[in-house]
Amino acid sequence: MTLTSRSVLRRTSLAILASVALLGLTPAQAQPLQKITYLLPAPGTLPAFGPWMLAQAKGYYAAEGLDVEFVAGRGGVDVAKQVGAGNAVIGGAIGDTSIIARAQGIPVKAVAVLGSGSLTQLVSHKDEYIESPRELKGKTVTVISYTDTAYYALLGMLSKVGLTKNDVNIQAAGPAGVWQQFASKKAVAMAGVPDWTVSAMDAGAKVDILPADIYFKSMAQAILASDETIQKNPQLIQKLVRATLKGMKDIMADPKAATEVYVKHVPVYKGKEASILATFELYNKYVYAGQKVPGQMDETRLGDLQKFYVSNGIVPKAAPLKDLYTNQFVSGK
Repeated sequence: MTLTSRSVLRRTSLAILASVALLGLTPAQAQPLQKITYLLPAPGTLPAFGPWMLAQAKGYYAAEGLDVEFVAGRGGVDVAKQVGAGNAVIGGAIGDTSIIARAQGIPVKAVAVLGSGSLTQLVSHKDEYIESPRELKGKTVTVISYTDTAYYALLGMLSKVGLTKNDVNIQAAGPAGVWQQFASKKAVAMAGVPDWTVSAMDAGAKVDILPADIYFKSMAQAILASDETIQKNPQLIQKLVRATLKGMKDIMADPKAATEVYVKHVPVYKGKEASILATFELYNKYVYAGQKVPGQMDETRLGDLQKFYVSNGIVPKAAPLKDLYTNQFVSGK
């Protein structure tokens, strides 16, 4: 190569690097992003998926070299089936979904759990003075469905006070009816998540919140991956887990700032910032807080849940706990 050629090549390289710098990217980030389908159990626009939307809005996935597209499935078990079949490399569910999935021969594990609390709370009207699940006997309680983990959490709470589903009028009301029927006082309580609680409060309900954890330690949302992807592409799972947990940490650190970013990214909530902030604060209080290592699965809690699922006939037999989760992607580093 001649001196002139080397000089031209050097100037060209410097120009490319300068262009990259102007875009605020490193040379590595300038490479095409890897497209990933992330399957969620419900529409990603729900505030429950705040950590995921923040991770996308703030470029955490892009910083890992990923272009993530969120697609809504039909609940956590459906997500597990799709992930287990290889139709998506990653998915969202609840921490105990792998118990149900493994019982059906679906090879998935929870690779992170977003919080130490339960996603489900028992929400009641203040003037009903419900201080224990025991006081639900003979009364109407709404749930989203009879196959949802919130329903199982309600059954778990009832079991701790000597009640069964036959002692309570449990109504499966769907994702909107679960809080609408409660808010209109057609039910004294609901097994709900923070999103529904705030919706009911916005509709005028005065509520008391009883965390499921006090009686029955169900789980928070989780990230699911297949055994095959964990084995063959652990680096991809690590990137997705790391970016998503950053979104959760942002909500925990400053829910108000997180609300501003979230509403810009999900503009359907423009003008409803107060409701989003209230929702994030409930997640911080009842769901996210308390993990020594963000994302880490509590094996003892998972084992106790599996015993409940087996003893109540929800799954036919127990699986080895190590088949249900891995903490390899949430080391805290």
